[in-house]
Amino acid sequence: MQTARRVLMVAYDDAQILDIACPSGALDIANRYGANPPYRIELATVAHRPARTSAGITLAAGQRLETVKGPLDTLLVAGGTGYEAAAADPRLVTQVRRLADHSRRVASVCTGAYVLAAAGLLDHRRATTHWGYGEDLAARHPAVAVDTAPLYVRDGNVYTSAGVTSALDLTLSLIEDDHGPTLARAVARELVSYLHRPADQAQISMFLAAPPPGDRLVRDLAGHIAAHLSDDLTPAALAARAGVSTRHLTRLFTTHLGTTPARAVRAARTEAAAHLVRSSALSLAAVARRCGFGSAQTLRQAFLDHYGAGGDRIRRMPDMPRPRAPLGRQTPVP
Repeated sequence: MQTARRVLMVAYDDAQILDIACPSGALDIANRYGANPPYRIELATVAHRPARTSAGITLAAGQRLETVKGPLDTLLVAGGTGYEAAAADPRLVTQVRRLADHSRRVASVCTGAYVLAAAGLLDHRRATTHWGYGEDLAARHPAVAVDTAPLYVRDGNVYTSAGVTSALDLTLSLIEDDHGPTLARAVARELVSYLHRPADQAQISMFLAAPPPGDRLVRDLAGHIAAHLSDDLTPAALAARAGVSTRHLTRLFTTHLGTTPARAVRAARTEAAAHLVRSSALSLAAVARRCGFGSAQTLRQAFLDHYGAGGDRIRRMPDMPRPRAPLGRQTPVP
């Protein structure tokens, strides 16, 4: 067995516990499935203080951040509601900057990107964070090329990821880089996870911006639509997935979403495409492909129907446009 890969996770008060649990849990399972060399997971805080997460659960740090010595395989900074205090703490930022020089790769989850940015580690790099913080991160750190479209971004040896669960997608990608796709698939199966969402999967959709449907079947399908915008989402495919007839599926969507399955899918794709247009430099054709539209022209028409504005105008708007009508009164799908 080769020397273990040291993975140092940096925590602080009001860190998001999932930002720590997702990567560490996946790496632990990779070890149990025979990762060679295995991962050695360590948790460090400033002054070796316990880290009280935003969930109210306190984590005992195994390392004092100031005395950790390299080399490290991976330095990973968690996100969470305490990110502003963490990014403003010169002790934490100085140590992250120091340890980055002794790490094979550096990563952040969600708002952990603010700490990397404060340390200067994202300057002149492309990076992502949770879609709700992208504009603020870009405004505070103009040297960072913030792109909130993808789930995670790799720029050289620096990795950044979006909100909480995308930490799992990033970690599966790291495992695949280190040990190959077979081990990554085994870890995903153990975690009962979709294997594994690609980096360029859109972060946001209509179903994340609105209250979830009350019916469980419709709610599950809404989540499936949001995560698989480029897949076959015809009413027949959705009905087959749910194990119901297309007629019953239409009845459920009309009752709980106020629209048909086809119109709901088109609205989800259109709103996800609008977010991508506004948060990235992707061409309209690339956005169309990623969000399940057959062509840029089809997407242009969807934008006009849904927002009354074309893609170029949406890209220039200071805020996300509002749909022209509630979901239940969308223009019929052509």
